[in-house]
Parts: sequence; C-alpha cells; structure tokens
Amino acid sequence: MALYAGALELVARAGRSIEQIVAPNACAFCGVELHGRAPPVCAGCYGDLPWLGARFHLDPLVTALAPLEYAFPVDAAIKRLKFQRKLFYAPAFTYLLSSSLRDLPGDVDALLPMPLHWRRMAFRGFNQANEISRGIARATGLPIVNNISRIRHTPYQSGLSAAQRKRNLKHAFRIRGSVDYDHILVVDDVITTGETCRELARVLLGAGANKVSALAIARVVSG
Repeated sequence: MALYAGALELVARAGRSIEQIVAPNACAFCGVELHGRAPPVCAGCYGDLPWLGARFHLDPLVTALAPLEYAFPVDAAIKRLKFQRKLFYAPAFTYLLSSSLRDLPGDVDALLPMPLHWRRMAFRGFNQANEISRGIARATGLPIVNNISRIRHTPYQSGLSAAQRKRNLKHAFRIRGSVDYDHILVVDDVITTGETCRELARVLLGAGANKVSALAIARVVSG
C-alpha cells in the first residue's frame, strides 16, 4: 500500500470536478488560488487541519483508519459535500486520505463504498463514499464491490446512542450473490461510534469474506 500514496496524490490533482475546472484552481478549504498541478488543499490548510493518529481498533475489523477528527473545518466540508453536492471536496478528501494508504494492510483486495439506501441515494443524487472510492480505485487498481445494498431506510445515526445505533442497523444490509474477495476495505466519510462499519463487517464476514477493514475521512472523538 505504501506505493499507492504518491499515485493517489496524482489522482487527487487530476480528478477535479467541472466546477473546479471552470473556476480558477483553488484550495477546497480556504479558496486561495493554487498554481499549476498543486494539490487541491493548500499547505496552510493542510497543516491546520485536525489530524489524528489514523489507526484505531474497531472489532471485528482488522483495522480502521480515519486520519482527521470530525471537527471544523472538516465537519463543515463533509456536510457541504453530502448535503449541498459540493463535489469539489471529493478529490480534496481523496488527497487527504493518501497519507493513510501506507498504513493499510497489504492484502486488501477490494473496496466497498458504504452503501446508501435507495431513497437517500435518490434524494442526494450520489453516494459520497463512492466518489471517494473512485479516486482510491484509480490509484490502487483495486476493484469496487457493488453487490451489497442497504435495504432498510434507517434514521440518521447522529444523536443516537451506541445501543440505539445497533438496533437501528440490524438487518440493514443485504448481499446479492457471493463475496469473492478475501480482505475488503469499507470506505466511508465519517466514523462515529463505528456501529455501521461493524454491522457491515459482520454481514461481509458471514458471506465469505475473511477480513474487513475500514477507511474514513474523519472520526468523532468522544470526550
């Protein structure tokens, strides 16, 4: 995975949305003009972001990685991507995840964007986890798994306790066919309690995957 980091930066620079191409090159966070093939996040903003130690434990996953704390300005940017369709944040987030790729297990052989229920997908028009996964897939050559769906239209998880989240997610995912990969990397935008990743991992492990890990832009730090 260490070899993927440099390639991922190139993908992030090249994978700009139409909105960015029409407008001057600008930092996704502060709007300062960028020149040439500069990364989509300026050096000043990059250094000021709420960085964390990326790796943390999330049973039954092999490893979970989220390099940033879900705090300003990362939380505001994620919300703008999800709810205002500001797709120029996708390559910026892909770029920010490049430092975490070197920490992934070397035997990961497929990517799985966190599935959205079809109603939420229809409302938003896109899956933000899929946008981020595409950049990672282009850089790594890993395939994207697309035979897992979210079949329960669960309420938003924010504001729920861990126990409520667990009940909320029971029987939320369904696999069509079989899982033909050994170690699947679930890609998401935010990990809060981790219960969504845990439930999806349980489903994948029960369907034939041997290992599951997770990669997210940010995680909520309690306390």
